[in-house]
Amino acid sequence: ILERALNLRSSRILDPALVERIRGLVEGGSPQRAIDVCRENPGLYTDIVLAGLQAAPSGEAAAKEAVEDAGRFETKQLTRYLVALGTVSAISPLLGLLGTVLGMIEVFKTIAEVGTGVATELSQGISQALITTAAGLLIAIPCLVAYNFFTEKADRIVHRLEAETLRVLRGLGTASTPPAAAAD
Repeated sequence: ILERALNLRSSRILDPALVERIRGLVEGGSPQRAIDVCRENPGLYTDIVLAGLQAAPSGEAAAKEAVEDAGRFETKQLTRYLVALGTVSAISPLLGLLGTVLGMIEVFKTIAEVGTGVATELSQGISQALITTAAGLLIAIPCLVAYNFFTEKADRIVHRLEAETLRVLRGLGTASTPPAAAAD
């Protein structure tokens, strides 16, 4: 959760100053300088734009294809560790349930050995059952919330990457469709 919180910030991925600088260079007729800036500042956005700028001399279709290919590769980094987070949120309640079952087995084992009259003996198994259930839920709930939050955030960043990349390509005159700007 902490890793995703630190590395999935849109300002880190789409540095507004860098985005504006690259767009300004392209629109100002200096695509080669924009390529140099992309190379000097490696990252998700710049790697995608670099692919489009390098393919642009081959035409609009080549530039769009290069951007799409680079985008598919680069944006996988946005969802890194989310599968693990989703798995933890799904497994934690199951582990809590397993602990509950084991605790109840302990209770029934105690009942079989000493009977139902010894509350202190029975309370150990019940306590184990409740603690493991609570622990599973205490892990699962924040993990599920974080998983959903970061998945949605990654989707928003992908849309912004697409929009900003299309703006750069439009600055070259190689993209005719307007980008769908997504707020973050």
